[in-house]
Amino acid sequence: MDASFHIVVDVPVRFKDIDVGGHAHHSYALVYFEEARAAYWERVSGQRGLDGVDYILAELSVRYRARVLWPQTLEVGVRVVRLTRKTFEMEYEARAEDGTVALTGRSTQIMFDYASGRTMPVPGDRVRAILELDPECTVSGSSPAPASHGGDP
Repeated sequence: MDASFHIVVDVPVRFKDIDVGGHAHHSYALVYFEEARAAYWERVSGQRGLDGVDYILAELSVRYRARVLWPQTLEVGVRVVRLTRKTFEMEYEARAEDGTVALTGRSTQIMFDYASGRTMPVPGDRVRAILELDPECTVSGSSPAPASHGGDP
């Protein structure tokens, strides 16, 4: 796995993931990425479960680079590559047991206050945790924190 992925999760390919082509159905790439995203966000938010999810998924793209076969366990890496005032973009890479890159992807999440039903800025503690995990992350637009990575937005 590329060393720039600081969060890496082992995700088993299950028999139920396999379609008539003998490989994982294309929709399961989203599930494999979701497992890694949940682990990343648990680390950033310090909370486990739905209470820690304070974003909505706005966009996701997948590139299928090799067949995902069963039985095996994928190694799925995730990192934040771009941070704005209200959004963060993630990149994913899933490798087969032999090291082959099977899937790559990118997603955009928007911070969301579920109680008010509105978008919100990325909280300062989340910004600091993201930049600590992924210091090479680009901060752009109306940045959530100064380039020095300190202070609340």
